[in-house]
Amino acid sequence: MAELAETYQKLYSRYGPQSWWPTSYGLRPWQWEVCVGAVLTQNTGWRNVERALANLAGARCLTAVDVLKIPASGLQALVRPAGYFRQKAQRLKSLAELVLAFGSVGSFLRHVTRERLLAVHGIGPETADCILLYAAGRPEFVVDAYTRRAFSRLGLLTGNESYGQIRQMFEAELPRDARLFNEYHALIVRLGKELCRKLPNCIGCPLRNSCMYGREVG
Repeated sequence: MAELAETYQKLYSRYGPQSWWPTSYGLRPWQWEVCVGAVLTQNTGWRNVERALANLAGARCLTAVDVLKIPASGLQALVRPAGYFRQKAQRLKSLAELVLAFGSVGSFLRHVTRERLLAVHGIGPETADCILLYAAGRPEFVVDAYTRRAFSRLGLLTGNESYGQIRQMFEAELPRDARLFNEYHALIVRLGKELCRKLPNCIGCPLRNSCMYGREVG
């Protein structure tokens, strides 16, 4: 499916490298901050995640060990800005337990399997793939709502595909390269936030000429 490679080139030509995943709050190591962010971003916007990360940093809850030591109520209060704070606090504790079962964040990222991550209550495919791609540097393509929306409008998805089917489509048609997958997902998010919204702004979109939706709206 040459369209996937062509779409990437158009997005990259417009926006350039995105240098994802954003980490700036001092959680240690930085890969742990990626893991925490991947859990916190479920069903909320990144600004809310940033507020929760700032709370964790301010409380010196910086490591997986810190997450396990802090009482559940205290962790819930810190991550409250990200919504679903009780569930997310428990997910962070469960993830911290898994990380430390491997001995360290580094060992966890080297050896954990996707299946083991998915076995953690509350960690679904998107969260697992974010951890594997952005923290572990593995070529696992991340599918999110922006991907579904943009590629349905492009006519490359029907809108009824499962997460796994969309993931397989990208991974089968693109080189299995973590840096490529990293940039591609980040570029899709950039497009979705700026132009391909629920009410899209098709004017100036780098994909408009190849987009079924963009051509229809004129």
